[in-house]
Amino acid sequence: MGEEKKIINGGDVLIKCLLKENVEYMFGIPGGQFLQMYDAIYRWGREQGINTVLFRHEQAAAHAADAYARVTNKPGVCFGTVGPGAMHLVPGVGAAWSDNIPVIAIVPQVRSAYADSFTLQGNLDQVTMFKPITKYQKSVRIIEEIPDSVQKCFREATGGRPRPVLLEIFEDAFLEQIEEDKISIISSEAYRAMGKPAVDGESIRKSLDLLLSAEKPLIVSGGGVARAGAWNELQEFAEYLQIPVITSIMGIGTISNQSKCFLGTSIGGAGFQAANGADVILALGCKFSFTLAHGEGPVWNDSQKMIQVDIDPSIIGRSKPITLGIVADCKQFLTQILEETKKTEKVEKRDLLETLIVGKQRISSTYMKKASKDKIPIIPQRLIKDVFEFMDDDAILILDGGDIVAYALEQVHIYKERKPLSHLQSIGMGHLGTSVPYGIGAKLAKPDKQVVSISGDGSFMINIQDLETAARLGLKNLIYVIGNNSCWGMIKSGQKIALGKRFIDVDIPGCNYGTIAQGFGCYGEEVTDPNEIKPALERAKNSGKPAVIDVKINYDVPDITKLLISMGSS
Repeated sequence: MGEEKKIINGGDVLIKCLLKENVEYMFGIPGGQFLQMYDAIYRWGREQGINTVLFRHEQAAAHAADAYARVTNKPGVCFGTVGPGAMHLVPGVGAAWSDNIPVIAIVPQVRSAYADSFTLQGNLDQVTMFKPITKYQKSVRIIEEIPDSVQKCFREATGGRPRPVLLEIFEDAFLEQIEEDKISIISSEAYRAMGKPAVDGESIRKSLDLLLSAEKPLIVSGGGVARAGAWNELQEFAEYLQIPVITSIMGIGTISNQSKCFLGTSIGGAGFQAANGADVILALGCKFSFTLAHGEGPVWNDSQKMIQVDIDPSIIGRSKPITLGIVADCKQFLTQILEETKKTEKVEKRDLLETLIVGKQRISSTYMKKASKDKIPIIPQRLIKDVFEFMDDDAILILDGGDIVAYALEQVHIYKERKPLSHLQSIGMGHLGTSVPYGIGAKLAKPDKQVVSISGDGSFMINIQDLETAARLGLKNLIYVIGNNSCWGMIKSGQKIALGKRFIDVDIPGCNYGTIAQGFGCYGEEVTDPNEIKPALERAKNSGKPAVIDVKINYDVPDITKLLISMGSS
């Protein structure tokens, strides 16, 4: 008599597939069609290294998956039940889509027998709903399709320009059973390419010739450098030729602020000065969005030559005319051009760079002087300075909000070095409410690192319910700092500057978020004296709990906000 075959269901198959992709966390909320998936994790999945993380809202779960992907450069996985759960995922998935973050969104669908029957949570075309904010959508109806569908989703999410994908699994496939040996699940190395294609030698030589002939070259480092893990190659290349570097906001951390070549971020200050004066620009993995002034004047000029390198051909030449376009992974391009560059003589000094550094230092000194004031109400600059000085050297920083983020970007490189993949901010969508879930996702991904969030009071409230999730998970050295000016600051600034102070729906009643945090099981306190900011942060760090520090600050308009309003980008 032969050995009895082991029978597994669709939930088992899905979890086996995710384990093959080295998934350790799935962020979401349970639903009836997910029972087999959950049961597989309960019966054997946890022992093999995968678990669910229960959130209080699917939007926050998607943000957590996004954060996990940003700090690990691996896809994050989120899920929501059929219908409303899927709809709740949309904002978080959309924010990841806008910033080119690989997220796998998994949703079930009611079983086929109930199609168009007005069953509970049914009759929703979820695939169509997710099409505008996902790179790829796959719907699965039978158990045999699950392995290939998971593989296709991971291939699409990570290949080329990374972005979210949707995997929809009908309840039929979850309930169906099959003999285990009839399902083949292969490793990622067996079905998708791990390396990147080489850049043709002529493009490398043309790029180098343009840069070597330039009087005022400039490198712009974007999110594509971060996603490619190309920060070491970037810094070595820039320093070999002594070319100044600015980063987009998505590119923060792709070059050390200790490098002589680094001038700062693209918004304001020395970065704008360098942009306007450059004659040849090497743009690496950046879209020339509003954070790069759309590639237009007065920040940029029409006479500039530009080499644009991007993994996505649709980005090249899209916002600013190019001299040379190269479809390539930024790490592969930098590796090859660095090799070619080392055949030339190393540049020891560039007068332009020396001049720009002096300007950068002057601007930083101005920010530091203003940020040292002891005024009450506390000025936002002082809050930012004290937080940055307090943070661990390798801490992960989250920025969530409007004006408070503008103040943070002014000083983000002054006090501490931003390490690669340590800056989390929803840029393209400008999505608010990321602070709490980003903190959870980042802390689970990097449990040994300090995670510090700076947010506005309006944005913090959007996903405040998941403070309970942070407390339940027992996350330590996770600190949320709220710059509380009791208003929607950036919108109020717009009404102040552009609409003659005709304020409407921008003032928020005062709230003690520290007390609210305590109710969720976190550490919390309120700060009104600038000299108490750092002591409060120390107490938060030592509390052994997720912590919320509610700092009452004065309402004012940051310089960056004034600039964005003047450019029509607010």
